[in-house]
Amino acid sequence: MREAVFLRQNQARWQQYQAQPPAGPDELAARFVALTDDLAYAQTFYPNSATTTYLNTLASGLHQQLYRTKPEERGRLGRFWAVEVPLAVARHQRALAWAWALFVLFTALGALSAAYDEDFVRVVLGDDYVNMTLDNIRRGDPLAVYKSQGEVLSFLGIAANNLKVALRTFGLGLTLGLGTVYSLFKNGVLLGAFQYFFYQHHVLRASLLTIWIHGTLEIPSIVLAGGAGFILGGGILFPGTYARGAALALAARDALKLALGLVPIIVAAAFLEGFVTRHTEMPVVLSLGIIGGSAAFIVWYFGVYPRQVARRVALESGPKKGGHAELIEASLPPQ
Repeated sequence: MREAVFLRQNQARWQQYQAQPPAGPDELAARFVALTDDLAYAQTFYPNSATTTYLNTLASGLHQQLYRTKPEERGRLGRFWAVEVPLAVARHQRALAWAWALFVLFTALGALSAAYDEDFVRVVLGDDYVNMTLDNIRRGDPLAVYKSQGEVLSFLGIAANNLKVALRTFGLGLTLGLGTVYSLFKNGVLLGAFQYFFYQHHVLRASLLTIWIHGTLEIPSIVLAGGAGFILGGGILFPGTYARGAALALAARDALKLALGLVPIIVAAAFLEGFVTRHTEMPVVLSLGIIGGSAAFIVWYFGVYPRQVARRVALESGPKKGGHAELIEASLPPQ
């Protein structure tokens, strides 16, 4: 986009930011997000222009308002999960959809492989785990493995392991996404074979009511970490109109926000696995309540809420570069 067109499309909004104070913390955060997007665009295409200098000054002023006091720091932390993570999700729906589609495919592949090869489960899960679980099934408590360690140690070990898996799945996006695909493949096949094993021995219902107490948060977190990896890889593979380094920097910002936003969800899943899943005798209604509540949260926070935040920010920010701006630019004579 020519700089003159960029100015014409956005200058009125920038002047409004200067003339009118924000109505509250949410609007201040929305302005800052919009302005940093403008600044990143200007730094990429007009690095030495007065426009870039002006936007840098304006963004610095908003930055100082956001971070000037400790109460603001606390508000900033809240805005991270209330605004910034949902906006990152809204901006990268395609990458997240690919992660989900691949994971479902790999899970089905794992179940199908277990159905056609009776030794496949042992290859994936290991002989020790399979033999132990078969003994537990014969004793009438197929998920007794969750009771084999103390609550606190179990929670800490599971949290550390799942955080490592999620962050590795995200970080492997730097391999052009190939490492992320492999991580999703490995975890999907494991899940499919695992669930088919319980189906094969007629205890699928018990496994679903127990395992998914924590799995409803844990599994989507791994998949979404894969989506963050695809965002990272996409910044390298598909820079669009940006320089590749600038595209990677912008993608890394959103990918890291999503990855960090998953941390408390992964910890919550580990807490449920360490302290709640072990109670295999709990009433079905309670188990379904936990599973249903977790599923509703995932659907709302990563499906419904990001669209609501994106619409609100778009309304508060006014016209921005992109969209109709490219059509307007295309209709102008060359400068």
